[in-house]
Amino acid sequence: MKIFLKTEDEIELMRQANLLVSRTLGELAKHIKPGVTTLQLDKIAEEFIRDNGATPTFKGFPNPFGEPFPASICTSVNEVVVHGVPNDRTVLKDGDIISIDCGTLLNGFNGDSCYTFCVGEVSDEIKQLLKVTKESLYLGIEAATAGKHIGDIGDAVQNHCIEYGYGIVRELTGHGIGREMHEDPQVPNYGKKGSGIMLKSGMCIAIEPMITMGDRAIGLMPDKWTIRTIDGKPAAHFEHTIAIRKGKADILSSFEELEHLEGHLY
Repeated sequence: MKIFLKTEDEIELMRQANLLVSRTLGELAKHIKPGVTTLQLDKIAEEFIRDNGATPTFKGFPNPFGEPFPASICTSVNEVVVHGVPNDRTVLKDGDIISIDCGTLLNGFNGDSCYTFCVGEVSDEIKQLLKVTKESLYLGIEAATAGKHIGDIGDAVQNHCIEYGYGIVRELTGHGIGREMHEDPQVPNYGKKGSGIMLKSGMCIAIEPMITMGDRAIGLMPDKWTIRTIDGKPAAHFEHTIAIRKGKADILSSFEELEHLEGHLY
């Protein structure tokens, strides 16, 4: 395992890359409504990222089978947990949820963040899933301070979500981030306090709870990218990139614009 501690200058460059991801998600939020296809959203995202002098990191990123991801964002609708591939057949409907995961490469450093959006009027049951998943992200961030351990993050996430009977996806994790989109260490959404590597100031990680309304079992679809729940129940996914500090983590991405546009739906 090779963990790269970032300098203050590098953390500021990472902040710029992550804030561009946040602005991209904010731009997409204006277009998320019934009748829009996921491919339309992808085109908006790619144009916005490139217009701002960055590269969409996901485009061309290989999966374990060596196949490049064909789009600039992941668009995961309802029971799709992660890595949904934008296309012109998936049309958003009233009552859907869509998780949009986005990455940018700007000035040599990566940004990575995800937000789960409501499409039109969404049921209270699903709104609660989104609310609890987002809360678990911030509880994980609270636990991510210098001197604590990777297991403290997962412990905070899982303890909050299991109170509601939700499933915590185990096969997929958060990750270190920097010059590469995926660096060491892995950051699971489950764990025990005090377990795993110690967190040090200057580490940069992406924390990303992936939480299911039903069973945590997931499966890979024939396209070798899309991962969905086996029971067909919806899943939520929220992600922030942070820098580890003493006392309190520094959140490099932002949901501020998204929450303003959404008007705190849940």
